Amino acid sequence: MNNHKIKVAIAGYGNLGKGVESQIVKNTDMELVCIFTRRNPETIQTNSSVPVIKYDNMSQWVGKIDVVILCGGSATDLPIQGPAFALFFNTVCSFDTHAKALEYTRKMDDAAKQGDTIAMTSIGWDPGLFSQMRLLIRSILPNSKIYTFWGYGISQGHSDAIRRIDGVKDARQYTVPVKEAIDRVLAGETPDFTKKQMHNRECYVVVEEWANKKKIEEKIKSMSNYFDEYDTTVNFVSSKELKLNHSKLPHGGMVIGVGNTSDGVKQVLQFSLKLDSNPEFTSSILISYARATHRMWKDGIRGAKNFSDVAPKYISNMNYEDIITQIL
Repeated sequence: MNNHKIKVAIAGYGNLGKGVESQIVKNTDMELVCIFTRRNPETIQTNSSVPVIKYDNMSQWVGKIDVVILCGGSATDLPIQGPAFALFFNTVCSFDTHAKALEYTRKMDDAAKQGDTIAMTSIGWDPGLFSQMRLLIRSILPNSKIYTFWGYGISQGHSDAIRRIDGVKDARQYTVPVKEAIDRVLAGETPDFTKKQMHNRECYVVVEEWANKKKIEEKIKSMSNYFDEYDTTVNFVSSKELKLNHSKLPHGGMVIGVGNTSDGVKQVLQFSLKLDSNPEFTSSILISYARATHRMWKDGIRGAKNFSDVAPKYISNMNYEDIITQIL
């Protein structure tokens, strides 16, 4: 019996990195070996005893890590950090800018093939689990229309994008689905919605004293791939109010498919999530796909991969017989 534990590292120690740290202990076939950071390691207070390492020293850990879970933001972190880590290690990330997913995947594929590694990209609940549901619906019902609704909840990626604006101290962005749109689809209708007909965006922003609120609001509302195609409300609040009313990180959403198997025979498929903690749940998904990444690498697979390349048995810590007897 192979008692080797999968040696996992975390890159980035924000909400997502802390989530991975808290959840990995629940996986008995894994162990956390270190945390990488771009900050001064001496300033990082972790909840585990593993060493904190500067990104610049990642090459010194080659051979000591099976998979690095990348926990940086999609807006500016992952496009740089992802390929850098993939040159040395198998990686898993939750890159979630849908419009740039193909471009990012190609960069990760080049780096992973050069480094003889696997780069598992866009792993989370969306993209990730919801992507898998969309693919299943489209495969089963080729003529279906598929709708994805996000929220009510805080988007980590959108909140991070706001925080990168000069003059912003902190921010939370809530994605709010339009109830009337959901009701129409669940009733079997197949309308062609615009993005703003499906979701609104509510932003709560803390700024520096010197910051120009009007300019910050304009930058938020005009941000491509994030806010420019939605009805967006920007609320400027104090740090105290943000902490008091917006410190939790809930999220959720649903994928709905509507199709016909014959004339007049309508089929509606729905998959939904309601999450108390977005980062903890996303972390749990990343960890399961870190397991799959290590197993696939041992099977000789290399390059950039995503959810569609992974057989479900690869992500499970159950053996094949238990999958049949307990899950099938």
